[in-house]
Parts: sequence; C-alpha cells; structure tokens
Amino acid sequence: MRAWLLCNARSAKLRLKKLHAGTTARPARNAMRNDGNNAKNESGGSHPSPDSHSSPAADRLLPPRGDYQTLHSFRKAEVIYDLTFRFAHKFLSKSDRTVDQMIQSARSGKKNILEGSKAALTSKETEIKLTNVGRASLEELLDDYKDYLRARDLKIWNKDSKAAQYVRRLGRKVPQTYELYREFVETRPPELIANIAICLIHQANYLIDQQLRRLEKDFVEQGGLRERMTCARLAYRNKLHPPPQSRDSQKSPRNTGNRP
Repeated sequence: MRAWLLCNARSAKLRLKKLHAGTTARPARNAMRNDGNNAKNESGGSHPSPDSHSSPAADRLLPPRGDYQTLHSFRKAEVIYDLTFRFAHKFLSKSDRTVDQMIQSARSGKKNILEGSKAALTSKETEIKLTNVGRASLEELLDDYKDYLRARDLKIWNKDSKAAQYVRRLGRKVPQTYELYREFVETRPPELIANIAICLIHQANYLIDQQLRRLEKDFVEQGGLRERMTCARLAYRNKLHPPPQSRDSQKSPRNTGNRP
C-alpha cells in the first residue's frame, strides 16, 4: 500500500511538471506565431512601411520649369506683337521694308522668350542667351517706333505725362491681353498707338531685365546641367562605393601624457 502511494505521488508530480511546461510553452509559441504574422503583414500587406513615409524625396536632376505662358514678360511681348502687326499693316506702306522689320522684331522678342523658357530644362546658359536676344529684339522695335514718330514730327510722350501714366497703369493689369488695347488700335490715330507701343515695350524690357537678373543669380547658386550631372554622379558613386579611410585617420592619437 505504501509503495502504491509513493508511485501515485511520483506520477502526479510528473503530470504537474508536464502540464506546467505545456502552459508556459504555448504562450511562447503563440507569441512567435503572432510575431511572424505581424512581420508578414508589414512586409506584404497593403500598408507601407514607416521607412517609405519618412524617406525624403531625392533632388531632381532636371528641375521642372514653369509654363512660359505664365511669364509676365512673354504675355507683354505677345501683346506687343499683336499691336505691332496691326500697326504696321494699317499705317505703313506695303512697299516699306520697315513693315517686315518691325513685325520680325516683335516676333523675335516673343519667340525667344518662349524658346529660352523651354531650353531652360537642359541649359541655363541657353535660356539666358535666348532671353537676352528677345530683349535686344524689343529694343530694336522700340527704336523703330521712335523713328516713326520723329520722322513725321510727331510727339513722343514723356513718361510722366498723363497719357503715359494711364497706359502704364493699363499695362499693369493681369492678365495682359491685346483686348485691353484693341479699341485704341482700331479707333485712334497712329501717333497715339505708337506711343502706347513704346510704353508697353519699356514695361516688357523692365520685366525681362528682372528675369535676366534672376536667371544669372540661379546660375551662380545652382550651376548648369553639366555641373549638376557631375555632382549627382559622384554622389551616387560614393554612396555605392564609399572611399576607404586613410591609414592616418585610422590610427588613434598617441597619449603623450604630461610630456613637454
């Protein structure tokens, strides 16, 4: 009887040990299973990982450029072309070579601003050159209008006159379109229309000068495309293959103590 009791006690202890081991192992297995499921959801689920949210956007090699039609200088040059085209065909003789010269100068001022803005994507230098060509074309057109008035003994407005001040205020309206000046071109004498054109060209030249200063500043601060390409390529190579450290940098400085 005593031997039977001892045997039952031993078997009971063994069962308790197995039961305790099973209950402690099951949460561990469940925790491992949950960790695996969580890892699977993070890597293959629909939600992006936190790293994808925190990664900064890389600098673009070719920065986006604005639409040339949003440039005030282009919109002003477009109005000058529309006005000049009608002025030349209405008030100049068909055999006069000045007709083609004035229209081409007005067209060149407008088109070079457009081409410069489009070329800016790959060449800051080309943008500056073409914008400056447009500026020079409008300056030539300005002189043609002054020649027209001077050769016919017509008055050139002073910039502070009431008429000039009115046109200058009209030229500050946004957006600038030919419709703002259509009535003047169709109903007023050539002297007034030529002076309106002079005021508009002065405003366009001022806008282009501001634009050129900004382009020069951007070129000095950011460089051209070739320089950006070189910097981007070197940065990428250094990222893939970091340069080895020199032996001098690896050596720890010696402790000289209190030596003189």
